Amino acid sequence: ERNKIYAEICKAKIDSEYFEAKMAQTISGAAKTKEVQCETITMAEKGAMVTPWDLDNPLNASETEPTETEEANAPAGKSSKSPTAEVHSQASIFSIIIAESAVPARSHEEKECHPEAILTSANLQQDLVVMERILMENIFQPKLAVYRQIPVLIEPVGTSDTGEEEAEEEEDEEEKAEEKQEETLSDANESPAEGGGPRLEQLWSYRCDLTRGHSVSSMAWNKVNPDLLAVGYREFVSQDQKKGLACCWSLKNPMWPERVFRCGDGVTAVDFSLESPNLLAVGMANGCVAVYDVRSRSNVALLDSSASLNKHKGPVWQLMWVEQDRGATAGDRKEKLMCISGDGRMTQWFIQQRLDCSDVLNIKRTESGIKKLPGERERKSEGPISQQAAGMCFDFHPEDPDIFLAGTEEGHIHCCSCSGKEHILGTYRGHKGPVYKVAWNPSSTEMFLSCSADWKILLWHRDSHSPLLTFTSVTAFVHDIKWAPKSAFIFAAVNERRVEIWDLTVSIFNPVLSCAASPEGKLSCLLFARNAECLLLGDSCGQVGVWQLHKLAVPSTQQV
Repeated sequence: ERNKIYAEICKAKIDSEYFEAKMAQTISGAAKTKEVQCETITMAEKGAMVTPWDLDNPLNASETEPTETEEANAPAGKSSKSPTAEVHSQASIFSIIIAESAVPARSHEEKECHPEAILTSANLQQDLVVMERILMENIFQPKLAVYRQIPVLIEPVGTSDTGEEEAEEEEDEEEKAEEKQEETLSDANESPAEGGGPRLEQLWSYRCDLTRGHSVSSMAWNKVNPDLLAVGYREFVSQDQKKGLACCWSLKNPMWPERVFRCGDGVTAVDFSLESPNLLAVGMANGCVAVYDVRSRSNVALLDSSASLNKHKGPVWQLMWVEQDRGATAGDRKEKLMCISGDGRMTQWFIQQRLDCSDVLNIKRTESGIKKLPGERERKSEGPISQQAAGMCFDFHPEDPDIFLAGTEEGHIHCCSCSGKEHILGTYRGHKGPVYKVAWNPSSTEMFLSCSADWKILLWHRDSHSPLLTFTSVTAFVHDIKWAPKSAFIFAAVNERRVEIWDLTVSIFNPVLSCAASPEGKLSCLLFARNAECLLLGDSCGQVGVWQLHKLAVPSTQQV
């Protein structure tokens, strides 16, 4: 209808003086280039074995195929196809379907193998490590900047109103959280000094699903790389010792360890070598000592004492790499690996083709101080099994590598020498329980500290067999003590409940800082950072918290 109307209008316009028929050209626009990226188009060849009757019957069936109406009008029980034709057509279709489905099955298997090869390739692993480093840097950049004492980068604020409002809300929430944390820590602090004493601020925690349920038993910094931390884990469930872990954590990834070494028993002590910084010595609860190479990702130890005839019969409570000649150059410097165990032996291990040891000290029980009453018979001597006193800890003199202290389970501290006929030079008696740690003062080398299960921390002088000072704040086992690396008067201690910072220039009666740093579990060990004003605290939940120390006084050399 519209075409007819249009034709009539054109006829009417022919005689009009205002109508003129002309040719018109539509100008096309400029050519544009458009690129599209897609997945690679895969080509596959398919084939099937057929016979001439397989080809003829489907063609004939398609030509003579009745329509739906004819099939509907056909009488019941009768078909337009013969039975033989139906059988042949079904057989041919079935054979073609089988032949076509066989090739895609093989190609699907090839496609499944291809992603596995990509995921296991070395290039992808390296790319994932780089991506992981970038993500960790973005997440922990403010905390790492505080740890390294460098300026913190501030995120640029967006120009939109909604972005500004969200940024302000996040800043307000962060400020409130920081204020609450500072208030809790300031309430927990006990500082007699004016203007407030030192305080703790948590930066982050080394923890992951792998370490959950384990207890941190020991920690050690790498001697060359101050960002690499070795942590030993052990697990006790219903007094049954399970497998332990020795993990190497890095500042570049606080959420997962760089190396994980699974040990046959609970790990009780770890320490890095100075001569070979890639060697990590690990002591276990079953008395074995193993040396791992942290450059390798293998879980197999480089050396193991399980085949040694002189291996320990009790837990290795502490081990340490000790320099034999501290005045020598780095190339001529030699080390020895020292261990103390619950079987009453202190041993020196030789790093050769296999791991073997020799006894440096056999700790025996001292005679009790009970006097014999008049008329009382002499007591029988104790059996040979009970004559051995379990060794708990030791520490070598900071200047003389031949002198060391050894703490025992019966509460005594022996001053010993590695050379000479008389290994025990003197005994310090002051504790009523097992001595968990002894530590020489790195600045004032004639003084040392000891902590015990009798809730006390004792300060000793090498020439005095009675303690100079006794520090007691709470009724709890004192598990670990460490001197501050930059001060001769400041030391830190951890008990089951709290961490304490003592400053002898301020008070010898109360710590300048005391706070509960692990609300979930019990504190087990501590360690000062080597290149930062930070303190590391390990607990019974498998966490190693990194805490920033604020306002920690550093005395001058004249005071020392």
